[in-house]
Order: sequence, then C-alpha cells, then structure tokens
Amino acid sequence: MENCHNLALLTDLYQLTMAQSYFRSGKFDPATFSLFIRAYPPNRGYFVAAGLKDVLDFLEGLRFNGEAIDYLRSTGLFAADFLDYLKGLSFTGEVWAIAEGRLLFKDEPIAEVTAPIIEAQLVETFIINQINLQMLIATKAARCVHAARGRAVVDFSLRRTHGIDAGLKVARSSYMAGFAGTSNVLAGQKYGIPMVGTMAHSFISSFDREIDAFRSFVATFPDNSILLIDTYDTPAGARKAVEVAREMAVRGQKLRGVRIDSGDLAALAREVRRIFDEAGFHDVKITGSGGLDEYDLKALAEANAPYDSYGVGTRMGVSADAPWFDMAYKLVEYNRRPVLKLSAGKSYCPGKKQIFRFVDGQGRLKQDVIDARGGPPRGGEPLLQKVMDHGKPQGAYPTLKEIRERFATEFSRLDDSFKAIRDPALYPVELSPRLKQLHEEISRRATQTELEPSLRSRRELGES
Repeated sequence: MENCHNLALLTDLYQLTMAQSYFRSGKFDPATFSLFIRAYPPNRGYFVAAGLKDVLDFLEGLRFNGEAIDYLRSTGLFAADFLDYLKGLSFTGEVWAIAEGRLLFKDEPIAEVTAPIIEAQLVETFIINQINLQMLIATKAARCVHAARGRAVVDFSLRRTHGIDAGLKVARSSYMAGFAGTSNVLAGQKYGIPMVGTMAHSFISSFDREIDAFRSFVATFPDNSILLIDTYDTPAGARKAVEVAREMAVRGQKLRGVRIDSGDLAALAREVRRIFDEAGFHDVKITGSGGLDEYDLKALAEANAPYDSYGVGTRMGVSADAPWFDMAYKLVEYNRRPVLKLSAGKSYCPGKKQIFRFVDGQGRLKQDVIDARGGPPRGGEPLLQKVMDHGKPQGAYPTLKEIRERFATEFSRLDDSFKAIRDPALYPVELSPRLKQLHEEISRRATQTELEPSLRSRRELGES
C-alpha cells in the first residue's frame, strides 16, 4: 500500500488510548492476536483469504510522522512522553497467515500477529478494515463464478463501490477469485487486470438513430466492439446489430458481441441468439448485465440462457446480501500466557494456533483440524505460514496471477455441496484434543480468578 507512514492514524481512538495506558503500565511484553470469523453469513459455507498483501505493506511501513504526532498532541488526550514513544514506533513483530487465494472456514485463524502489545494492538483496526472487505468480495466473487458455470464474469462495480480504495480492492479480489476482468481502468493499471468495457445507453441516445450509434462505435473500434442493444427494443436492436455486422464483414471486420442490460434476460438472450444464428453470425457473443449476482447467474444457468459472459456490478461490489463478516481480532496470548474471554457467544480458543488440512484419496478437501501451534505435526498440510518476521516480509510475495491460479486449484478441490449457492453443507472443522484441553484449562483458571470471588461475595451478602 502506498504512503503507509501516513496511515498510522487510520485506527480507532481506543487503540491509542489503550496504547498510552499500556505504556504507563509498563506493558511491553509480546502479545499474540488472532484474526478469525465467528459465523457464516446466510448461504455461505466457505471464505476466500484475501487482503494479506496490504496488511504486510502497512505493517512494514508503519510510522507516526510529524504531522500525525502534532495532531495527536493537539487533541490534549496524550502525554508528551507517550507521543515521544510513538515517534520512534515501528512494527517489529511477526505474522503467521493463510495465503491469499486459499479457502478457510469459520473460527479458523486467518492470521495471527505477535509483537509487543502496543504494536499488535494499534494495528487491529487497519487489519480488519482491509481483510474484512477483501475476503468479503473474494468470497462473493467466487460464488458468482461458480454460479455462472463456465461463463466469463467481469467486474462492473466501480461506480457503486464504497469509495476509491474499495473500488480498487473489489477489482483485485474479484479477479483473484476467478473474474475475467474489470471495467476499472485504474485497477487495470495498478494490478495488471484485463480491462473490459462496452458502451452506455447515453451513447446510444445521443444519436438520432440507434443504428447510427452502432455504426459510429464500430468505426472507432472495428476489432473490439460490443454493442448495447436494449436501449429501445432488444430484438429490434439485435437486428440492427446484424445489419452492422454485415457491413463490417464486407470490410473484413467482425462484430465481437452485444450486451443486454434489462428485461427478461433469459428470454431475450434466446431471441437474440436466434436472430444472430439465423443471420449466420454464430460467433457474435452475448453478454448479460443489469443488477446481477450469484442468485441470478444460477437461475440463468439453470434456464440454459445462451450467454457467453456476464457483467456483475453493484451486488458483488458491495456484497449486497452479506455486506459484512463477524470478524474479530482477539488477544490469545500475552507474555507467553494463553488468554481468552468467556463472553456468551463470543468465546474463542486461547494460544497460538495452526490449521491442518486433510484431503481424501482423490485430493479433495476432506477436513480441517485447528491445533495449538508448535506441537507435533498432525499429518495434514499446515496452512498458517510465517509471512513476516521482525517487521519484515518473508520471501517474495506471489503475483496476482499466481494467487488467482492458487485459488482456482483450491476451489476445484472443494466438493460442490460446500459451494452451493443456497444452504451449503458445512465443511468439517474440528479442534484438536490438545486445543480443547487448553481451552478447558484456561477457562477454568479464568473462572477461578475472575468469577468465583464475585460469586462468593454475592453468596456471603445473601447469607448476611
């Protein structure tokens, strides 16, 4: 991420107030925080890991510059000695994480951050901000690709995403999860994603006649024209596109395709396909768009609608049916002591962890086991890898193309029952006996330390 040193203030105020209190209390020992998702949103049965690159870039460049320190001083909340400490602060810790493009499931650690507690605490907000969005979109995009059943899917979401950064991250995350390209030109430049575009209805209506708009566009782009044919009447627009295709053929050119953006998309695609086929233009492609998501793509696939590709925008770009994950970043170890919280419905496993993935005889994903990190290997593939040590990334980061290939391979190994668009089966994830025992021990210790004295006091007050 660019200008990481200017992002140190991209945090919640309580991270900084806690940091000052840690500072005053002399708490500088190493702490481990675990990032995970507590529950599946409706109709989700898996998640796609994404966003790690931005986190590592941020951590490597974390600094409080002079402008940031001056602003914090102006609030009157922070002591001079603490601000002096922040001036020299950088991230010096380590990160273990699941590689981008891999699949994971609820309660599994996406990443674990170990650093002096002030450093590890301050970065929580940025980490969740980046990984929550990008995993949200990568998961939604993967569902769209699966639902499309082999038809290409393109990101059309930029104008409706939640800001500039989100627009770029949506393009990257959706491409990683199998989208064929994006309409986002800046994302094309920044990430090397193929760019795809057609035309708008405004272009058509700016001409006196629809066919004149078509002729103007193909004259400008004779090798790459996709005509929008639903501005007035879709079948009539298709017939005009046939006329233009014939004119192009005389010039030795080919019309690439047409797009339908409204109406009964399945019925219109069949009619448009028939019009082009009867005219002998079997290779003219049909693209569908207009508020689509995986539920629409599934219905169109089941109806055998003759689309060659789809443009998917708003509902993917904001993950409309599940716009947030219940993602948490929780302290699991402090000064080598495993810790947890016992809040109802929000308990989690203490200590540093590892995930082991097991496959069946055909190489399909079979089961994950969450275990305490550092113990004897369990035989499965360990998913969490050390990606940062002493504040420096470990090794060369894979390219977006490599991450995309990793996802495609992993996704092909997941049974379709877990990929179902509605009511998916739940992939089996278990806690190891060792981790269960640790959870019970730490829970019992916390209960004895924090709860039993209070219970005894209440009983004594009741007896008196």
